[in-house]
Amino acid sequence: MPDPTPHELPTVVLEAAAPTSRRLVLNRRGSTVWDVETDRGRYAAKVGYPIEATSEWPAQEWTARAPGREGAILRHLGVEVTYGEWERGTWNVQPWREGTSLYDLWEPCRAQRAAKEPDPGDALSCAQAVAALHSKGWAHGDIQPAHLIVGQDGTELIDLALAHGGLIPDVYDFRFPGCLVHYEAPEISKSVLATGYAVPTMEADVYALGASLFISATGWRAVAYPDDAPRAVQRQAVVDGPHRPVNVAGPLGKVIEAMLGPAPGDRPTSAEVCRALSS
Repeated sequence: MPDPTPHELPTVVLEAAAPTSRRLVLNRRGSTVWDVETDRGRYAAKVGYPIEATSEWPAQEWTARAPGREGAILRHLGVEVTYGEWERGTWNVQPWREGTSLYDLWEPCRAQRAAKEPDPGDALSCAQAVAALHSKGWAHGDIQPAHLIVGQDGTELIDLALAHGGLIPDVYDFRFPGCLVHYEAPEISKSVLATGYAVPTMEADVYALGASLFISATGWRAVAYPDDAPRAVQRQAVVDGPHRPVNVAGPLGKVIEAMLGPAPGDRPTSAEVCRALSS
C-alpha cells in the first residue's frame, strides 16, 4: 500500500533541480517519484526513505538508499544525474524518459488477441536496451514491463537501483533483496528463499525480459501461483516450475520459450535474443 501522504520534494532536491513545475507520478512504500520541469529540461526526481514495519510487512532500510545507489550507477553509465542525501534517505534527479511502458503498449494484444499480435520490433527494441546495458558489464536486476519504456528512438531501461556490475559507495550500497517475483529467475528466487539475498546476473535479466514479454503479450504471469500468495510461496512456485506454456504465436513465442529456460545456461544471451528477433 502507498503512504497516504506522499513525501514532498526535500529542500536539497528543490535547490538542485530548481523546478518550474512538478507533478507526482509515483507514491509507493519507500519512494516517491516526481516529473519536474526546469529551465534546463524535463527530469525525474526520486526520493527514498525507509519502510516502517507493519503487521503485513517487515521494516526495510534499503529503500532509503535506492535513489542514491541508482544515481551512482547512472554516473558509471555516463548519464547526467545529480544525487545525494536528505534527512530520511537519498535522492536523485535524472533525465525524464519519454515513451510508453511495454505492458501499456501491448494492451491491444491482450484485449484483442485474435486480432492483434505483439510487434516483434518492440520486443527487439527492448532486447537491444538490455543487451546495451550488458555490453557495459552491468546486470539490471529488476527488469519488468514498467521499466521498459518504448519510445520513438528505441527503448530505455529505467529504475537501475538494483543493478550490479561496478563499485558503489558504501553509503549507498545494499545487498540485492530480490525483485518483483513475477520476473524473478528460478535461481534468484532460490537464493532469496535460502539466504534472503541474491546476486543479479545477465542470465536472470534474460529470464526477466522473457517473462516481461510473456505477461505483456498474454496478461499471464510466466509461473502460476495464487494472486494473494505470500512472497515465499510465490518464490517456491518459481523454483519448482514449470512455467506456463508460451502461447505466443510465431518466432517471438520460440524466443520467449528459450528465455524462460529453467537453468541460467539454458537461456540465450541478450545479444543472441537480439539476433533471433532480428531474423
